[in-house]
Amino acid sequence: MGPEPAMMAATSADTDDRFAFGANWARFLSRVDEARIREAEQSLRAMLKVDSLAGMRFLDAGSGSGLFSLAARRLGADVTSFDYDAQSVACTNALRARYFSNDASWQVLQGSVLDGGFLERCGQFDVVYSWGVLHHTGAMWDALARLEPRVGARGLLFVAIYNDQGWKSRAWVNLKRWYNHHAWLRPVLLAGGLMALWGPRCALDLCQGRPFRTWRDYARERGMHPWHDLVDWMGGHPFEVATADQLFDFFSARGYRLVTLKTAGGGLACNELVFRRTAIAPAGRGIDDAG
Repeated sequence: MGPEPAMMAATSADTDDRFAFGANWARFLSRVDEARIREAEQSLRAMLKVDSLAGMRFLDAGSGSGLFSLAARRLGADVTSFDYDAQSVACTNALRARYFSNDASWQVLQGSVLDGGFLERCGQFDVVYSWGVLHHTGAMWDALARLEPRVGARGLLFVAIYNDQGWKSRAWVNLKRWYNHHAWLRPVLLAGGLMALWGPRCALDLCQGRPFRTWRDYARERGMHPWHDLVDWMGGHPFEVATADQLFDFFSARGYRLVTLKTAGGGLACNELVFRRTAIAPAGRGIDDAG
């Protein structure tokens, strides 16, 4: 396990080339149905190792489409959702209106995980969830350090961060910048990404006599959709990465014990980790002391 990376501040390039996550999630909403919601619920139960979230406070940091806020609410949690992106906030509000209209146990806010004052006003939670979000802030380690104090005593923290692939990850940073900075390149990059990420899988399905089966079965993985995830992947900028070891070291130093680990297996997917808070971080170990 290597040394903990230093925190990084967002750059002007990150701001100028930021991907419109909410627009992609708005298109995804029409696909949200009972089957997808059940898959989202099952993924939460499996990773958190619980059957129910009844009586728990659940924070969805970077709610995106709102699907997992909805899943947590259906599992019985008292949910607080927030996102930096206004259109993502609108998506989450749309799902809340569709399934839990005027529900006092689910509030939806707009805010930034880098805003310490906003996070403090949110309070503490039994479960803090942030899947595939913090690596898009432009200051990932800062965001992780600011978020973890929202976990209450003996609470759970569930994070998913893109795996560090070395030079491949650095190459993806440039492709993502091009995607966001040059609109005319987007169809070409999407086509290339589709072939690179899905071509081998679809070819294998065809050889096995089951054309596009992996594509059709994709919803069984967290209830998501392959096309919207591809767009999110190609455009997702700012973009940072971490190894599972780095994340383990980071949270272990802050009084957390690993509960569940699902690694990317060296690929470009996310490392998913669930931690339980067992102690308060040592004195002096705060958001401005990550090294």
